[in-house]
Amino acid sequence: MIKTGLLNPQILSLLARIRHTNTLVIADRGFPFWPMLETVDISLVDDIPTVLQVFDAIKSNYNIGQIYMASEFLKTNSRAVINNYAVSRGEILIKYEAHIEFKLRVPNAIGLIRTGDTIQYANMIIESA
Repeated sequence: MIKTGLLNPQILSLLARIRHTNTLVIADRGFPFWPMLETVDISLVDDIPTVLQVFDAIKSNYNIGQIYMASEFLKTNSRAVINNYAVSRGEILIKYEAHIEFKLRVPNAIGLIRTGDTIQYANMIIESA
């Protein structure tokens, strides 16, 4: 039995299958459903959990090369929210692109984790190094 760290068996399974340059999507509650993509829905209520909480929980178990986010995230959110993401990512590069371009990357991901996040454009695609 796992005593510490990630406990969700579906998330652990997704992480175990990710290899070099594979991607994983961490999405907010309103992100579209992708029928061809394995989705682990851990949303409970508004903002529980958040994209950033899930990212923080998995980053120690995941060799992250870079992060993709929608450029609209920078335009629609407060400086405080943007700074929280910057602090959390540390030295990991975030590439911002138009949301429409961001969504084109989704079908190539190994899986998607859906959260209860209500922050606009908080979705992340994390790419393994």
